[in-house]
Amino acid sequence: MGFIERLQKNIAKLEKRIEKEQMGIFNLQQKCDNKKITKAEFTIKKRAIEERINGMKSRIRVLQGGMVREKQHQEEKAEEKKKKEEEKLKKKEEKEKKKEEKTMEEKSEEQEEK
Repeated sequence: MGFIERLQKNIAKLEKRIEKEQMGIFNLQQKCDNKKITKAEFTIKKRAIEERINGMKSRIRVLQGGMVREKQHQEEKAEEKKKKEEEKLKKKEEKEKKKEEKTMEEKSEEQEEK
């Protein structure tokens, strides 16, 4: 499993946890509406849950930034590899040209000798 896949997996886990926390807020709201808990209790618990949600959202943003950096890094590596291959091809073509020129010169020298 690659680095990007792990980051995506962690982001998915955090998003799932955020949804679960939001359901908790919804349940608290229902309890408050049914007069099972006081408005003050609801507010305190809701604030704590929202802080956890905000923390998870910030972690998601950090992981997404890591994914972007990793993708850029992979693209750079691919470009460098492509450049190296192009340079190899150029060198190979130059060698072949030199070899052809050398053989042509040898042939022309042989013909001159005859």
